[in-house]
Amino acid sequence: MPAPRIHHTVHETAVEAPADRVYALVRDAASWPQRFTPTVHVRREELGPRDERLHLWATANDEVKHWTSHRTLDPVRRRVIFRQEVCSPPVAAMGGEWVIEDRPGGTSTLTLHHDFAAVDDLPGNVEWITSATDRNSTTELQNIKALAEGWREPDELLFSFEDHETVHAPADTVYGFLRDADQWPHRLPHVARMELAEPSDGIQQMTMVTRAGNGSEHTTASVRVCFPAERTIVYKQVTTPPLMTLHTGRWTVADTGDGLRVTSQHTIRLNAAAIPAVVGEGATPAEARTYVREAVGGNSAATLALAKEFAEARHAD
Repeated sequence: MPAPRIHHTVHETAVEAPADRVYALVRDAASWPQRFTPTVHVRREELGPRDERLHLWATANDEVKHWTSHRTLDPVRRRVIFRQEVCSPPVAAMGGEWVIEDRPGGTSTLTLHHDFAAVDDLPGNVEWITSATDRNSTTELQNIKALAEGWREPDELLFSFEDHETVHAPADTVYGFLRDADQWPHRLPHVARMELAEPSDGIQQMTMVTRAGNGSEHTTASVRVCFPAERTIVYKQVTTPPLMTLHTGRWTVADTGDGLRVTSQHTIRLNAAAIPAVVGEGATPAEARTYVREAVGGNSAATLALAKEFAEARHAD
């Protein structure tokens, strides 16, 4: 059989920031879920001083895809070469290179090259990959450009926090309560409605309507990646409330030897433009952080408390 055709794409943007700053953003793949809109989750393995393996989950053409890539880092030439080791259909093979070049006046050019082959070289598969690559590459370049050029953006807009609960029950029961989000409208008073789809093993796409204490409702959409062996669920909201531009999180169930430590972790970036309308005219980012911490943390604490009640009641039966 003839070898599948290799297709090429190139995406480029000028960045009003030094090349070293841009390279740092490309290099730091662990932070991509916070920086790149399509990236849901990244797991990194260090293979050597300049080599790493990335396990990535990301949206592509409104689908969730998972693949594994090998990356070689070249800080001197400011290049990052990548090649997918495990692809997700309709991708049969994919690789490429990030190239960052100096420009006059302390600016730079960021170029992203892709080469790929499609399963069975079908035109529909080629079109799907080309569309997804164009869409995600454009978004990633825009994200990097904005981050590099807005390097002095106040850190006060980005913050993280955790809530915990101690549970004396089997870990699988607690994990099951957190995983089975389709049951949350029956189990959690603050969840009014839930639509849950599982397009592939371990991946969930959910649209949730949450009811606030004042009776108002808001809708969020999330992608969740479940790791049952580790009893961990990571997620990213792909549709956030107006006050947020980013919300990622993690549920973990860990055996301490004296009960389970169940944790809900959140990382949130505030939408500065929405603070006056949502929190109040003249409200500061600190006040907005408190507002979000109480609202999101309140829901997390309620979920943890009900998970504890559910699991311990099952264990007592």
